[in-house]
Amino acid sequence: MKKRILILSLVVASLSILFTGCKDYLDSDYLFDERMTVEDIFSNKDYTNRWLAECYAYLGNNHMQDICSKNNVPFNFADDMYYGDGGYENWKYGRYDETGLKNNSDLIWHMAYKSIRQAAVFLNYIDMNTEFTDEERADLKAQARFLRAYYYWILFRTFGPVPIVPDEGVDYTVDYDQMAYSRKTYEECATYIANELKSAAASLPMTRGIQDFARPTRGAALALRARALLYAASPLANGGAPAEVQTAMVDRQGNPLLSDTKDESKWARAAAAAKDVMDLNQYKLYVAYKKAAGNDPIAYPATLESQSDPDNHFDEKKWPEGYMDIDPFESYRSVFNGAILASQNPELIFTRGQNQGGEGINIMVIHQMPRYDGGGYNTHGMTQKQCDAYYMKDGEDCDGMNSMYAGREGYIDPMRYNMRGRNTDLVEKGELTDYPELGPLGVGVCKQYVGREPRFYASVAYNGATWNLLKANSDDNKGERTNVQFFYYRDSPDGYKQTTYWLRSGIGIKKYVHPDDISHTEENAYETKYLRSKVTPDIRYAEILLIYAEAINELTGSHEVTSWDGHTYTIKRDIEELKKGIQPIRIRAGIPDYKTDIYEDQVKFRIKLKRERQIELFAEGQRYFDLRRWCDAPAEESTPIYGCNVYCTKAAATSFHTPVEVPSLRNIFSLKMWFWPINPTELRRNKNLSQNPGWRDPE
Repeated sequence: MKKRILILSLVVASLSILFTGCKDYLDSDYLFDERMTVEDIFSNKDYTNRWLAECYAYLGNNHMQDICSKNNVPFNFADDMYYGDGGYENWKYGRYDETGLKNNSDLIWHMAYKSIRQAAVFLNYIDMNTEFTDEERADLKAQARFLRAYYYWILFRTFGPVPIVPDEGVDYTVDYDQMAYSRKTYEECATYIANELKSAAASLPMTRGIQDFARPTRGAALALRARALLYAASPLANGGAPAEVQTAMVDRQGNPLLSDTKDESKWARAAAAAKDVMDLNQYKLYVAYKKAAGNDPIAYPATLESQSDPDNHFDEKKWPEGYMDIDPFESYRSVFNGAILASQNPELIFTRGQNQGGEGINIMVIHQMPRYDGGGYNTHGMTQKQCDAYYMKDGEDCDGMNSMYAGREGYIDPMRYNMRGRNTDLVEKGELTDYPELGPLGVGVCKQYVGREPRFYASVAYNGATWNLLKANSDDNKGERTNVQFFYYRDSPDGYKQTTYWLRSGIGIKKYVHPDDISHTEENAYETKYLRSKVTPDIRYAEILLIYAEAINELTGSHEVTSWDGHTYTIKRDIEELKKGIQPIRIRAGIPDYKTDIYEDQVKFRIKLKRERQIELFAEGQRYFDLRRWCDAPAEESTPIYGCNVYCTKAAATSFHTPVEVPSLRNIFSLKMWFWPINPTELRRNKNLSQNPGWRDPE
């Protein structure tokens, strides 16, 4: 008997009660103007492609984003980044409950399972389409399998363990109580995702053409697999969860969903998964080579002199063994700001392209842009903790690094702070030649911002930084200017105001900002046409290198692990292997390598690795989840947020640059902040679905 799409929708209608509470979420008739049989759709090449296109379309939903602004999924904002508008206090003070998060939490849950169903239908019926070749069908099935795994990944990182829907679908004639699925364990979810991605990788191509660049490749599947296995190996899921989390994270039968026993082999599997990507020899870090000053020497400065590296001689070797021939500043900046096409970026493993929803990167950039001259909202800023994380250009710590936290939980180890006094002097005109990293507009910059590593200048809009605004329009009587130095003193145009538009910490963000970028939000909210187009770096090779280094470091023994394609790795902690993960990151950044004692000591290397992720992956939606999987969130996210004293005028510059606690950015961490809540409506409909720690069960 021919099945109509209406019937197919009813097959999963009961499942929709479990996952969405509304069968409209799972109806597929909206795709077509007429009722069509399954055979009609999946025997027609165009309709089949449209079905798969709908699987991709969900990636553009605001709630599905990895890297974005804050209104729907504020995962960019942990202890490193903040926003001064849009209800910051609700997110960071814990002023929300299951109802307060309903629109956000529900839509992640609903959209992800809707997408999973869309992909499952495709996988169940694509084989009947004979208009595709065998090779084309295999690729299409692998794409759908990747997408299904990606949506499970979004659920997994947000809610922790979740139900896994049977791949073959659900019989609508089965009694509802028989379809009330329990949550799988954390390990089971990670394994399912990893296996799906391994299967997808076998049929995905190594590369895509420019027109299909946002479709997954083999590397994308293997890279997401490495990420999932890293999470499963991390302390939260691998015997290190706090007792209150371990006790509360159970299913309805009281079975634990997080392991209470450490299994070192999970780290070995994560390392092997990262090595799978590395061994494809398909990816490398993007670098820009040395140059003289461009047409605009402020926006495109000449490459600075390489830093001396007496131990490894990076300054005497060419890329990739050294940095003598590259421009570290432009190398890092260009990865994110739209300067290079996605198809020309060898570091980019997976991107959604422009499929970013309404809260994508350009919206985030508008909130980072200064208000006066820049036309932005001037509300997304950086914490002092993040500013302090960046190294000096010689690889040493900045003076006063994290001094405000000395002795607090998580800041006992002297590697995490120093008590050296911060230099609050200002750069004078005659000193500019001593600080070429500031450019010709560096007069008045505090000296604690000089001599820092290149990633600092590509990421931090410190007080007195120059914004280029090269697309400023001087022909329409707006008086727009290019290459403007911005200060955040109380008596400066972009300083403290009794409005929304000021940086609470006095430290801004430049990551993702192109020299051309300028906004006109005062005339038209969310005006993005003057911003350089940017694609999302959802997965990039730098992350894979860091995953490899982190996982290798956690090993104490030797492990035999099977690769994704069947051969065997011997995985163990080895200094040369650690360097394979860390050295490319440091070389591209233009800073000397760690000292030998760091590599020799597991604890010291772990501290450095966490800091390297904090710097390299800043504002990429990683820090929020890193703190939780490491079980560092209670300490890191409950420490006070520090910044400059923005209530000071320029006349009190010394006080401005002395870190103070920011009263409007209080920070807490409680049990319910480990995972997002499952909506009470879902819990009422599914008697086997359990709530996350700290959140209420329905009455």
